[in-house]
Amino acid sequence: MSVRVSIVGGSGYVGGELLRLLLGHPHVAVQQITSQQHAGRFVHGVHPNLRSATRLKFSPIEALEPCDLLFLALPHGRAAAQIEQFAALASRIIDLSADFRLNDPVAYEARYGRSHPAPEWLSKFVYGLPELHRDSLREANYVSGVGCNATAVNLALAPLARAGLIQQAVIEVKVGSSEGGNSFSAASHHPERSGALRSFAPTGHRHQAEMIQTLGDFELHFSATAVELVRGVLCTAHVFLSQNLDEKEVWQLYRTTYKNEPFVRIVKERKGIYRYPEPKILAGSNFCDVGFAKDERSRRLVVLSAIDNLMKGAAGTAVQAMNLMLGYPETTALTFPGLHPI
Repeated sequence: MSVRVSIVGGSGYVGGELLRLLLGHPHVAVQQITSQQHAGRFVHGVHPNLRSATRLKFSPIEALEPCDLLFLALPHGRAAAQIEQFAALASRIIDLSADFRLNDPVAYEARYGRSHPAPEWLSKFVYGLPELHRDSLREANYVSGVGCNATAVNLALAPLARAGLIQQAVIEVKVGSSEGGNSFSAASHHPERSGALRSFAPTGHRHQAEMIQTLGDFELHFSATAVELVRGVLCTAHVFLSQNLDEKEVWQLYRTTYKNEPFVRIVKERKGIYRYPEPKILAGSNFCDVGFAKDERSRRLVVLSAIDNLMKGAAGTAVQAMNLMLGYPETTALTFPGLHPI
């Protein structure tokens, strides 16, 4: 018997990717997908890649019916404001917004500039990054989404952080335009975005709070730059180690940590143009590629990671978490390897 799932707020890029994955899931039946703006329209009118894949139409949120699991893909702040209403419709919820990622309401207010609408719910949500919270996800009824930049950074640095090897980290991510969603703005206008290398958060990025919460309390500096990609995040982290390691020891640490992870690959080749992680070849996939290079003259280790922000940074990880919650094989509906060339 299929599990009945619905998507609230399914007209955005993440909602479209989520629906694409769920339509290919052998144990799931998509019951409803909502959009206030597009209510009554066929889904493929907004997500044209799903033409002939489904005859679903968008429903208004007021018409939402009870289901087994509810995905929330609403703008930040909306899920928390209506969480009691959603919890009455489904016993399991995965929220892809930032509303329940932080477990501290003080940290939330500091990063988002407003008090949390439902602080009593924060402790009920498990942070939805399977590689770091797998056991908790298996027992969870409520799961938060993950920030795409935070995912790239957390998976890049988790082995070092858990071993207590990070003294300081200076991190920069380069991100594609889909990270900003499908709403139009001056910054996303094609003549302004095309050819641009634009620093939009040299300090104070909201995802930094997720990194600190996940990795621990060491000196962490973070910046974000918009580049001419649609999908993709490339993280470059300059890590100053608390003790010196050679490359063989770094290899051993990362391979030991990630050897059984189905969606984390260690990428460090001797030849070719893809010697290190590259987001271009991850489009549409749920993989996170991680690589590194050791500065032999110092304790600086450069760790690189790459993801598709709409997949491993959002919809793909959400489906991976759902599989764990429902007891399905973790890789179900997520084995697409990415595209090359694009």
